[in-house]
Amino acid sequence: MSRLSPLVLTLCLLALPALAADKARPSRADLQRVLEQHTRSVVKVSGPQRTGHGVIVGAAGQVLTSVEPVGEEYVGLQVATVEHAGQALPARVLLANVALKVAVVAAPDGTYPAVAVRLLKDGDSLEGRWVVGVVPATRSRPAKPEAAQVSRAPAPFYDVPLALPPGSPVFDGDGRLVAVVVQRTRRGCRVLPMGEVKVTLASADGP
Repeated sequence: MSRLSPLVLTLCLLALPALAADKARPSRADLQRVLEQHTRSVVKVSGPQRTGHGVIVGAAGQVLTSVEPVGEEYVGLQVATVEHAGQALPARVLLANVALKVAVVAAPDGTYPAVAVRLLKDGDSLEGRWVVGVVPATRSRPAKPEAAQVSRAPAPFYDVPLALPPGSPVFDGDGRLVAVVVQRTRRGCRVLPMGEVKVTLASADGP
């Protein structure tokens, strides 16, 4: 059985109902919660093309990342590594979608700290909602969680005015994964909501 099959099911099981709106700016406690979740679940993904960020979305080791480290030509091949818990683990490319700019790689079977996922209801939108991302550390500053409001972009994407690298997770105030960064923009980053990721996984895993 494909390792995408349990991942699709996992996303369904981890998905929590969306709130009517996220109008309140996340509190300091919310930011700290996101930072802790980010620290547990974010990994470095190295592939034939480059190195980037990824987030653990499957308890068996599936990692969601941008398509930048790996391309469609590498699907099915063990050509990537995932850095987790101080180890560089071999990883196989399960999915790479150039149009949506996302990929999924799988580390060796094991138990991993997968994030909780929040899927929007049908017809709902991320536009105007508050989300939280963790801006990477620099030589002079540690990694910092920051909140921002989402704006509309060409479907199915949204824009977030945070300087987050591709493959980075974007959370709600409760520390649930709502989107993944697929590219940098002049004013921040472009993200793909997790509902679109789920549809893509299900399609790739079909007959």
